[in-house]
Amino acid sequence: MDRHNTEARLQGRHSDLLGLYPPPDEDEAVERCSVPEVPKEHCGQRIMVKCLSLKFEIEIEPIFGTLALYDVKEKKKISENFYFDLNSEQMKGLLKPHTPHIAISTLARSAIFSITYPSADIFLVIKLEKVLQQGDIGECCEPYMVMKESDSTKHKEKLEKLRLQAEQSCSRLGRFHMPFAWTAIHLLNIVSSVGGLDRSDPDSDSERKGLGTWNERKKKGFERMSVGDDMCNFATFRPATLTVTNFFKQEGDRLSDEDLYKFLADMRRPSSVLRRLRPVTAQLKIDISPAPDSPHYCLSPELLHVKPYPDLRVRPTKEVLEFPARYVYTPHTTYRNLLYVYPQSLNFSSRQGSVRNIAVKVQFMAGEDPSQALPVIFGKSSCAEFMKEAYTPVIYHNKSPEFYEEMKMKIPANLTDNHHLLFTFYHISCQPKQNTPLETPVGYTWIPLMQHGRLRTGSFSLPVSVEKPPPSYSVLTPDVQLPGMKWVDNHKGVFNVEVTAVSSVHTQDPHLDKFFTLVYVLEEYSFPFRLKDVIITEANMEGELKASMAALRLALLDTCIRFLHQLLSKLIQLIVYPPVIAGQIVNLGRAAFEAMALLVNQIHKNLEGNQDQHGRNNLLASYIHYCFRLPTAEPTIPIAAGTQSYEMPMQYATLSRATARPSSLHLSRSKSISNSNPDLASTPVSPDEEVQRIMGSKGIDRSHSWVNSAYAPGGSRSVLRRNPNSSCELKQLLHEELALQWVVSTSTVRESALQQAWFFFQLMTKSMAHHLFLTSKLEVPRRQRFPDRFVDDIAALVCAISADIASRYHKDVELVERLNSSLAFFLNDLLSLMDRGFVFNLIRSYYKQIANKLHTSQNPSSLNALKMDFIRIVCSHEHYVILNLPCSTLSPPASPSPSTSSTTSQSSAFSTMVQDQGVATMFELSGPFRQQHFLSGLLLTELSLILDPEGEGVFFLHKKAISAVHSQLCSHDADPRYSDPQVRAHVAQLYLPLVPIVMETLHHLHDFSDSSPARVRHASAHVDDADPDSSNTISQSVAMAIAGSPLPHAKANPFALPTVAGRQSSSLSAECSKTLLVCFLWVLKNADAALLEQWVSDLSVLQINRLLDLLHLCISCFEYKGKKALERINSLTFKKSQDMKARLEEAILGTIGARQEMVRRCRERSPYGSNENVRWRKNVTHWRQNTDRVDKTKTEVEQESVVDGNLSTEASLIVLDTLEIIVKTVVASELKESVLGGVLRVLLHSMAGNQSALFLQHCFTTQRALVFKFPEMLFEEDTELCADLCLRLLRHCSSSVGSVRSHASASLYLLMRQNFEIGNNFARVKMQVTMSLSSLVGTSQNFNEEHLRRSLKTILTYAEEDVELRDTPFPEQVQDLVFNLHMILTDTVKMKEHQQDPEMLIDLMYRIAKGYQNSPDLRLTWLQNMAGKHSERGNHAEAAHCLVHSAALVAEYLNMLEDCRYLPIGCVTFQNISTNVLEESAVSDDVLSPEEEGICAGKYFSESGLVGLLEQAAASFNMAAMYEAINEVYKILLPIHEANRDFKKLATVHGKLQDAFNKVYNQVSWQLIKS
Repeated sequence: MDRHNTEARLQGRHSDLLGLYPPPDEDEAVERCSVPEVPKEHCGQRIMVKCLSLKFEIEIEPIFGTLALYDVKEKKKISENFYFDLNSEQMKGLLKPHTPHIAISTLARSAIFSITYPSADIFLVIKLEKVLQQGDIGECCEPYMVMKESDSTKHKEKLEKLRLQAEQSCSRLGRFHMPFAWTAIHLLNIVSSVGGLDRSDPDSDSERKGLGTWNERKKKGFERMSVGDDMCNFATFRPATLTVTNFFKQEGDRLSDEDLYKFLADMRRPSSVLRRLRPVTAQLKIDISPAPDSPHYCLSPELLHVKPYPDLRVRPTKEVLEFPARYVYTPHTTYRNLLYVYPQSLNFSSRQGSVRNIAVKVQFMAGEDPSQALPVIFGKSSCAEFMKEAYTPVIYHNKSPEFYEEMKMKIPANLTDNHHLLFTFYHISCQPKQNTPLETPVGYTWIPLMQHGRLRTGSFSLPVSVEKPPPSYSVLTPDVQLPGMKWVDNHKGVFNVEVTAVSSVHTQDPHLDKFFTLVYVLEEYSFPFRLKDVIITEANMEGELKASMAALRLALLDTCIRFLHQLLSKLIQLIVYPPVIAGQIVNLGRAAFEAMALLVNQIHKNLEGNQDQHGRNNLLASYIHYCFRLPTAEPTIPIAAGTQSYEMPMQYATLSRATARPSSLHLSRSKSISNSNPDLASTPVSPDEEVQRIMGSKGIDRSHSWVNSAYAPGGSRSVLRRNPNSSCELKQLLHEELALQWVVSTSTVRESALQQAWFFFQLMTKSMAHHLFLTSKLEVPRRQRFPDRFVDDIAALVCAISADIASRYHKDVELVERLNSSLAFFLNDLLSLMDRGFVFNLIRSYYKQIANKLHTSQNPSSLNALKMDFIRIVCSHEHYVILNLPCSTLSPPASPSPSTSSTTSQSSAFSTMVQDQGVATMFELSGPFRQQHFLSGLLLTELSLILDPEGEGVFFLHKKAISAVHSQLCSHDADPRYSDPQVRAHVAQLYLPLVPIVMETLHHLHDFSDSSPARVRHASAHVDDADPDSSNTISQSVAMAIAGSPLPHAKANPFALPTVAGRQSSSLSAECSKTLLVCFLWVLKNADAALLEQWVSDLSVLQINRLLDLLHLCISCFEYKGKKALERINSLTFKKSQDMKARLEEAILGTIGARQEMVRRCRERSPYGSNENVRWRKNVTHWRQNTDRVDKTKTEVEQESVVDGNLSTEASLIVLDTLEIIVKTVVASELKESVLGGVLRVLLHSMAGNQSALFLQHCFTTQRALVFKFPEMLFEEDTELCADLCLRLLRHCSSSVGSVRSHASASLYLLMRQNFEIGNNFARVKMQVTMSLSSLVGTSQNFNEEHLRRSLKTILTYAEEDVELRDTPFPEQVQDLVFNLHMILTDTVKMKEHQQDPEMLIDLMYRIAKGYQNSPDLRLTWLQNMAGKHSERGNHAEAAHCLVHSAALVAEYLNMLEDCRYLPIGCVTFQNISTNVLEESAVSDDVLSPEEEGICAGKYFSESGLVGLLEQAAASFNMAAMYEAINEVYKILLPIHEANRDFKKLATVHGKLQDAFNKVYNQVSWQLIKS
């Protein structure tokens, strides 16, 4: 039968208990590491500008437009130009001869601008140009200002003339433009006024306000923006369509950018000078909106197609390259090599001859022959994609023009000394004259682009030659005075031009350039090499290289970061391949290590905002994660598509930290599942191929644009030849060299390395993994994988760093916290790579160092917290379970921990079964246990030390330790490898000592029993006499107590939970206690039942009772609260949790660590202030009880209550399983008497709460089995248990759920039957059931009479059909009982009818009580019910009389039982108080004898019960001001106290009598005075 019950209980159970419990607190999850972001192109907030139409009053010629963004405050142009034209086909036709081929890319009318630093000072500037014609700008604008198309009749001839002129200009001068007009749009107005998000607007997505800014800043680590800038959020605003009507005409002498900034600043003033000018009227319609995430038909700044690009024939949108106003710290991830040329001004005032209409032609030359002009200049609008030349606009009759032109070029990757920019100056004759050419060259100048191997950029003031430059001019600069050349203005600089580059090839930083050049010289072995003034030879190479490495710290941080990947790769290459110079190996390891340490530290310091919760800089983390790979023996040479280069499986790159959490429900809860999961960062091919593919297909897929710039100096394509002297044998191993350099490093370098220990640790582990893979050593036994020298270095390093942590923890809190977690992650990684025994020894050495410090420490809690974080991170290893050797026996192993290969299959890992030896040692943190299960031993030892009541456990440490165990168990639950129950049992074996640990802390757990609103708390029946107001709370408790209180009484219960007063010491918060209990239940659920049985059989009675106490607490703790309670809790917790959070943080900030410091700093950085929960970067997807939000949706509350219900059921079932195990083991021993009562109490307690039908079915099954096995427990010993059981069963008989009713009826029937079989009648059960029903009726609000009648009918049917007992009086007695119960129910119905009429109700209760004249217990119950109702209504005199009747009834039966002189002789003694009391005189002995089983069994039928009733009666009389009656009551009470020599009580009674008599005296004298 038991087996059948057990099997039934195991059906359809939740396999993962912790899946139902809210997940571990994210803030505690130190083992989580966010996966670094994939390196990708930087983009700020993006806005899309669409040019829709441009209409002037008259349409006579084509007009061309340019858009660009300018930041007035920074005085900087912050985007390149976007060229558009909106001319009609007819107008375009006029220029046909000049643009035979129009590329579709030049027809774009919409552009996407990126703004990294939004500010209130950004303007969108629109400039218009037209084809060059005779006359200055003012003359050419005149017609547009005066004439209108509508007045065409008036101006018909004039218009025709203008059209004809325009046609002629277009055909002759179509190549040349002139400035025309301009205007500007203040972007802030668009964002704010044209309906930036209206707060009250239901459609506006006001949630997103501010998000873009913060994410961008968080990601890139930009400094905080000024307050005004917070408003400018260009990522979310309502799209606007603008019509710009006023344009300002350009002024020929005010075209420079300087003038533009003045105009823009002026525009913002209310009395703008510009407003007074006469405008050029036109209508330009443009759309401005936030750019979509992945727009279709988009071209990159290099005109590559950005996916998605479905159709090549559609008019494209262009991405406009941003020139950020301040530094943007992002490494280059795409190949970009653009040059921008800005001619600024020219001064030809001293130039002889006709030079007035000047155009500057710019060409990019590969050599000196005119044919070597390269087609690399980007076309503007409606023209070819690339041109060989570009012209500046012409200003009519101006010898010293200013220019605003921008020429954009796509320059070749490999520049030589011959590449140069050539500027040719022409005089353009606007009028066709005889013998006058259209363009006359009037000057030449040039800029050589490469000098000493560096790209020349910046501002130049160039002299201009009158004649064509001589041969071989391109290698010199025009500043050199060449013989026989004629210069304008005596070789003075007359032409100002600025050249800037945006390039992933040219660093434009002297320090970086020098370093890269020297590395290149080494690789090419091209000595001697001229570098500026120095000749590099083999002799001085080493010194120069070391000096250049030391000088890297002087380089601009922005540039270092842009070339970060190349820089680190080169430093690593120098470590791995020490160069051979003049036959000597030069070891650059130390210099490279120093350079790397300083660089990494500088990046960390300057980009504080760009870190994860472990203080890791995102740029560095993503370098290691995605870009780092060991340099191979030979550099890769471009290969044909289809063949594979250096074929590292790319997913191996994730080995440095298994952090990607697949965002499925379970895994996000677990730790890392697999380091080599190919889905984590699968990069399709090697970077080289990817570059090739992108270059080839001319398409960019932004989804993985992390290609390294392969063409950078030292990129994989720049080196095709190798130093012949070097050979692969020279290869140093990066991890060995790093470890060595770190161990021997000193002072600043060591400090820098310590600051960023995580970086070097991750570099080492990744290098180790790559090395094992490349040398095919992954299958080699672990002890033979690495040389002893390296192993010693690692040991020395770990030891030194542990010492640093121990010695500096109170000085450099933040550093030590980072160092501690870095070390833990490193050891976690080493467990995957090195011999486990060795790593365990390292962990042990760390523990020793910390332990030594703990004894002398001023602040041990912060050291303990570090230790806790450390062990938690180490334990988050994916093979944690296997590392703990869950299956071997507890005999000490041969080595510290035999090293099994990590590929151990499941079957072998869990095959050996536990041999039975000393089960006790498996349940305690014994030496063998901790040796065998090393990691879990450490974890549980930490927990037990922190929970130790004598210990110094600070509350936040409790949470830390419990959370660590909880998250560990969560990961097992969510891990598919351990889903098999047998395997799970082995895993649970690692946590068996948790059961005794929790039992030890029982008294410190939160007491959940009194927080439950569902159950009435029972006040003690002996109300404190000193408090007269308390008597109005009596009724309920007394009624319950008389009917058989559902709470065990302290006397009867040898192991009852300590009373409320005793529990004051609870030191664990409710949350911690609950989490600890759920872990405890997890172990009980998953542990092997046979093991638990053996363990329980060894426990003493005291320990078993403590275990039962714990189970009792579990039932209270996980009781289902219901939806309403959840809703109520949510609204309460919101305010409280905010407050608590603040207090907690304050407390923690005071005592511990940097992570909290970081929490604080993150709060400060957050634009939301501290009200928002801005987390770091934790995308958690599992079910969590989100207490921080009040506004839960209905479905969320539904889901929460369903999960809560499931958790409650599962917890109760685990308790039930454990009770069964206890019963099973106890039966065999002699302990059963002392334990079984406790088991039944826990069972009854579980029935009392809100339980699911499923659980109740199993609960009743267990209860029936228990009663069947041990009837004497109920019927011979404790009446209370029987009373309690009857009450519970009756309550469930009235349940609305059919299955619960049928089980409860069966249980009740079997209880009667059992009682009958023992004594041939079931008076006890009959009595208890009747009393229980009375008390249910009297007290329960939601009692369902209809359901109960059905259950009674079922019981009757059972009795009639019970074949075995058909011939006994049993069926008849059952009928009697059922009849009685029906009567009570009928009375109940009447009572319900009169619920609103108190007089009728009391009358009815009186009649019911009278009806029970034959059964004293029930009469007492109803008298109590009446007293309760009177008290509720403030009828204290009536309540007192009910209590006096109760006392008289008790006195009557006590008198029949025992003859005590000092007790009242029965109800006669009470007649002075009221003559009615004589009703209570006992019915004649033949009808009723008090000795009969089950009669007068309640606790009031005792001396103490009588005293209690009398005291309550006196208190009620006192409240009713019937002071004379008090005296009569105390006359009965005093002899009892005297007999017991209870002087304290006597003193109290006499005191109360004195008060009463004083009041009587006062009243009498007052009446005398009145009369």
